Amino acid sequence: MASVPSLASTLQQQLTDALTAALPDAGAADPLLRRSDRADFQANGILALAKKLKGNPRELAAQVTAALPAGGLIKDIEVSGPGFLNITLTDKAIVETLAARAADGEGRLGVPLKDDAGTTVIDYAQPNVAKEMHVGHLRSAVIGDAVVRILEFTGENVVRRHHIGDWGTQFGMLIQYLIEHPGALKHEGGASDGEAAMSTLNRVYKESRVLFDSDEEFKARSRDRVVALQAGDAETLELWHRFVDESKIYFHSVFDKLDMVIDDPDIVGESGYNDMLEETCRILEETGVAVRSEGALCVFFDDVKGPDGNKVPLIVKKTNGGYGYAATDLSAIRNRVQDLKADTLLYVVDARQSLHFKMVFETARRAGWLNEDVKAVQLAFGTVLGKDGKPFKTREGETVRLEDLLDEAVTRATAVVRDKADKVGLSEEEIVENGRYVGIGAVKYADLSTSAVRDYKFDLDQMVALHGDTSVYLQYAYARIQSILRKAGDAVPAAHPELELAPAERALGLHLDQFGEVLAEVGAGYEPHKLAAYLYQLASHLTTFYDQCQVLSPDNAPEVVENRLFLVELTARTLHQGMALLGIRTPERL
Repeated sequence: MASVPSLASTLQQQLTDALTAALPDAGAADPLLRRSDRADFQANGILALAKKLKGNPRELAAQVTAALPAGGLIKDIEVSGPGFLNITLTDKAIVETLAARAADGEGRLGVPLKDDAGTTVIDYAQPNVAKEMHVGHLRSAVIGDAVVRILEFTGENVVRRHHIGDWGTQFGMLIQYLIEHPGALKHEGGASDGEAAMSTLNRVYKESRVLFDSDEEFKARSRDRVVALQAGDAETLELWHRFVDESKIYFHSVFDKLDMVIDDPDIVGESGYNDMLEETCRILEETGVAVRSEGALCVFFDDVKGPDGNKVPLIVKKTNGGYGYAATDLSAIRNRVQDLKADTLLYVVDARQSLHFKMVFETARRAGWLNEDVKAVQLAFGTVLGKDGKPFKTREGETVRLEDLLDEAVTRATAVVRDKADKVGLSEEEIVENGRYVGIGAVKYADLSTSAVRDYKFDLDQMVALHGDTSVYLQYAYARIQSILRKAGDAVPAAHPELELAPAERALGLHLDQFGEVLAEVGAGYEPHKLAAYLYQLASHLTTFYDQCQVLSPDNAPEVVENRLFLVELTARTLHQGMALLGIRTPERL
């Protein structure tokens, strides 16, 4: 793979070498390089060095400037204020670096794989068996999917885990009802799609619940059935599997709408750790990490206390012998560290569960399952709010069904696409397909363009707007470039390093070159919103470029046309790759 060093990293190295040459007593010196409004870059590190060496910062700046190599990368360097260096790069260096990115045969745009790649197990998209997915399930799925894509692109080995809720006392009620009503899960017409599966599960749940609440004998039989399930009774497990399989039909239909691939082997629910629970509890008790308290097996923490000032424990095993969520989560950590050989455990889970995971992670550290070499991170996310700033509900005060929300987004987006379809000659099939890509992209982008830990307002009108920080704006920017490339005729994109660049061309080129550095930062901090921000800025630079630098003007020399086609084509490839990493499609025509 052809890894292309960014302009910033090359400049950073030249400045570091110049600092060392000019100031051998300085030791390892950081030039503190950053982008600047006054030039392409500004280096601020000389001030700190001057203080350290008790020298004049402007004189030191002049010495460093004299030690920099002439020509090639740097066009102009100015000593400003108390020793800042304002640095302008040559147009030739910008175009040559972009040409190297465009020539990367691996399609990675010259973005290197990270040096310290390891194995990350990421826990995301965790629906519950026999229950409908609602708006609260959206963020874990969307954020998790984007983080998986980004980490894999950086070179990390990623293991997906969907920790579905597929175990617990409610299954006693459902299974007992199925035993007494054997045809309850059958569908009219035979084959089942996601909607039919969920409709059947809803009906069975409601009917069994009514019976459970009104019939004490059925309630007693249901509780006995829980015991049989936990004991591994063959008939009970077979019926439990039917509920799980029916739910998976529904899950896959929803994930398909979200344009996400969820593979069955990656779905390892609560039940997947049943055989480990007792051993987990035994290890914790024998090592003294957990202690008995009022008959329950608990882990205590000095900094976790209730309103009464007493310590609030993490309950691993209940007084009645049942296992708490903590036992399952700790067993999952053991499996992911010891069997899957993970260096990082990443949990994309609601911020409201932060205390639980803080206690679980600390327990795992005390047990030695997490240590300096293996870390666990909760990528906590906030709540989806309605336009009124309150948790998103229907008018009747019900939780919003995820499928309804996605269908409405696609309907709105399809109307936006249809409104412009005649101008580009879209067929009805293309309108429907693009409407889906734009609608689902709008939902994902609204989520991913917000820092995960913050709440965000779900406003479809704003999400499908053609202007502003929306995925539609980015998708139209990509489609517009494709239109220009189709109209180019005989002219083909080609880099011309000998040309002088207009200001808008330089700004676009410098931003394109930052793609790899942004991805490295996004992957290291699990921050997809920074990639979304980069892509929005890229589309904004492109808009300015269009306004100031006509691409296919007959007044342009052929080499200018080719160079501008080269710039927009590389912009399209960067937009396409960046959006794909967020899980968003970029239609060729819109």
